[in-house]
Amino acid sequence: MTERIQNLRINADRLWDEIMRTARIGGTPKGGINRLTLTDADREVRDWFVAACKALGCSIEIDEMGNIFARRPGKNPNLPPIAMGSHLDTQPTGGKFDGVAGVLSGLEVLRTLHEANIETNAPIEVIDWTNEEGSRFSPPMLSSGVYAGKFTRDWAYAREDREGKRFGDELERISYKGSLPCGAHKLAAHFELHIEQGPILEAEGKTIGVVTGVQGMRWYEVTVKGTESHSGSTAMTLRRDALLGAARMVEAVNATGLRHAPNAVATVGFMEVKPNSRNVIPGHVFFSIDFRHPSDAELDAMEAEIGRAIQDIAAATNVEAEMQRIWKSPPVHFDPACIDAVRSSAADLGYSYREMISGPGHDSAYVASVAPTAMIFLPCEKGVSHNESENVKKEDLTAAANVLLHAVLKTDARLAGQS
Repeated sequence: MTERIQNLRINADRLWDEIMRTARIGGTPKGGINRLTLTDADREVRDWFVAACKALGCSIEIDEMGNIFARRPGKNPNLPPIAMGSHLDTQPTGGKFDGVAGVLSGLEVLRTLHEANIETNAPIEVIDWTNEEGSRFSPPMLSSGVYAGKFTRDWAYAREDREGKRFGDELERISYKGSLPCGAHKLAAHFELHIEQGPILEAEGKTIGVVTGVQGMRWYEVTVKGTESHSGSTAMTLRRDALLGAARMVEAVNATGLRHAPNAVATVGFMEVKPNSRNVIPGHVFFSIDFRHPSDAELDAMEAEIGRAIQDIAAATNVEAEMQRIWKSPPVHFDPACIDAVRSSAADLGYSYREMISGPGHDSAYVASVAPTAMIFLPCEKGVSHNESENVKKEDLTAAANVLLHAVLKTDARLAGQS
């Protein structure tokens, strides 16, 4: 690698300013972002991203799931591109960096290559994956899942939000339903920069997380049915209180996670109570369960335990309950060559690093099944994410973006040598 390339660095001020600027799209009073997928705010940030990439001379492709591929050409247009991908959608009370940092760092890498007049062998791309969060349309990582063949396009199109709006209809409404078959756009490699969403890097004083894989995840939906009746005239012994049953089930979810600690986590993050009236005993409750563990066998055991517990609690509280698994993502191991590109780039640049497994899910978990993949983590303040207070240090973001730049260049050189 030439000295000119070894000394190449991204523009830290420009990257930071772009993140702050785009945070105004869907910005919240508390300084976060509410940019749910396929909303008008999502369309606005997509339009901005496409325009910014076109200004660099990139070509744009949009597939059937709304995934955006912005390509900077290389010497050999017949080579599949090396991609940098993440997402621009957020949680309802999301922060400025989750997903966004990965996409805009990728854009900054393209700008750096353009300004330095560096021509890579393979094309280099930035990808915005649609609906990574899954906060409006479940499951998460929906479009990268279709891309990797984990879900069918039509099944994804039929996903509905809580208002009954269909994913496919909303994709068309914001004018981002492309014609390219999802999965037809092949990649030579895929790198994703992301905030850690945990406290390990900050606690250990490390700048870069070299991510070697993603733990397994499963999502469930539980429906509890009782009988609505007047709170003042229904005796305690005669009640069929769906919320009482659900509350005990939530405790059982937590207990299941504790039994499989320290590697397991178990969460109920969403609950809907009907009729939700002060003086009516709840007759219907809907809630979610999120299980995560590095081992599929442990997840099997957790699933069996909570299934039994829910039925036992339903019988004890005189209600009916149904649990349905709606999403399963097995543990993922990333590509050794891509991992080494990240590790060696961090070392060459003089940044402290550690290898780690990702607790949260990411689009890379699905992309890894169809393309060599690795991830780069940077510390986030107190490990806080999915929260408007989410924050990172500018110097850590800069370091991660520099690692991304050099991991891509190392991969390009390696693939050129192989070809």
